[in-house]
Amino acid sequence: MPANIVELTELNVLLPQGACLFGIDLGDKTIGLALSDIRRTIASPFETLKRTKFRADAERLLELAKRHNVGGLVIGLPRNMDGSEGPRAQSTRAFVRNLSPMTDLVIAFWDERLSTAAVTRTLLEANASRARRKELVDKMAAAYILQGALDRMANAS
Repeated sequence: MPANIVELTELNVLLPQGACLFGIDLGDKTIGLALSDIRRTIASPFETLKRTKFRADAERLLELAKRHNVGGLVIGLPRNMDGSEGPRAQSTRAFVRNLSPMTDLVIAFWDERLSTAAVTRTLLEANASRARRKELVDKMAAAYILQGALDRMANAS
């Protein structure tokens, strides 16, 4: 059964009780992952995957989701500042279209405008070295995306 792509406000009712969410920051070279707690209130940076080929990336992502009781995915959608969707958003939607037949996880998009910039600013303020920022930025951006989505879901209930 292919994944159900839904509005964020529908996620809570579609997720099994006790299931976590993955937040995903999809980049050209890496995939940043964040994991929620089982109450779906707190997002934590989880892991950064180096991208290879789509199938291998998707299988690693889905294996991690299974191992950590993930019931749904919140995918950062990189919109332009005016709200329109450019090539990066189209690439993200294509990734989800290709992932959908491989899983029955529920998927929702979350506007990720400025997430990487916000995380980079935080790391700069913390005096993180360039190497440390490079190591952390993707999974922290995924946590930023997921936390925004979790907060919206909590306020919609």
